[in-house]
Amino acid sequence: MSNANSNSARMKTIFRSKTAKALDRMEDPRETLDDSYDQQVKLLQQVRLAVAEVATAKKRIELQGEEMGARYQRLGSQAAEALAQGREDLARAALERRAMLEGQVAQLQKQFTSLQQQTAQLQERERRLTDQVAAFRIEKETIKATYTASEAQVRANEAVSGISNSITDVGSSLDRARDRVAQMQARAAATDELLASGALTDLTAAPDADIERQLAAVSAQAEIERQLQALKGADAPGAGGGSAQSGSGGWLGIGQGGA
Repeated sequence: MSNANSNSARMKTIFRSKTAKALDRMEDPRETLDDSYDQQVKLLQQVRLAVAEVATAKKRIELQGEEMGARYQRLGSQAAEALAQGREDLARAALERRAMLEGQVAQLQKQFTSLQQQTAQLQERERRLTDQVAAFRIEKETIKATYTASEAQVRANEAVSGISNSITDVGSSLDRARDRVAQMQARAAATDELLASGALTDLTAAPDADIERQLAAVSAQAEIERQLQALKGADAPGAGGGSAQSGSGGWLGIGQGGA
């Protein structure tokens, strides 16, 4: 049972490792940062929209309060005028309406005060969020620039490493080529010696070329013996300057006969 658990844990570890590597290849941190920044900007826009909506509602209540305040003042004037004209009933009705209006104004004042507090809170949140978004944007661009520079450095290092490997491969290829050339030269020299000795048959040579080659070797040896005897005769007493004559013709006389 323990072996099964151990194998299962090991498989989970391998799976997590491979998954993490795959995610690293698929996920570009620059895109992730841009997405996060876009989300924060959207949240900031929502807060600003909420601030605008609350401000609009507060303005609407403020206008309504001003209208109710004007009516309140008008009812007071009407009550005084009615009482001056002896219409106490009208004055009482105006004062009753004014009293009712006071209750409505009181409720409106509470709403207005609440909206003022909400507006102040939202404006403070908007200010803080604006600062956070601005700071995040600067940090985001810094991280992106650093990542891009590091990525370029990695590519440059990989390129240099690839060049080094290529140079190493080229050096190995040159060494192998030199060995092959040396082997081929040695083989060519060996086959030349074998052809010269007759051990190999030169299929491109003329018929009886081997006999001609041997006769030429005998003639060359005989010519050497003749020249040797001529030199010995020239060194004998009474011999007349044969060596001097042999050199009188210069280099054009070499090999043209005579000692």
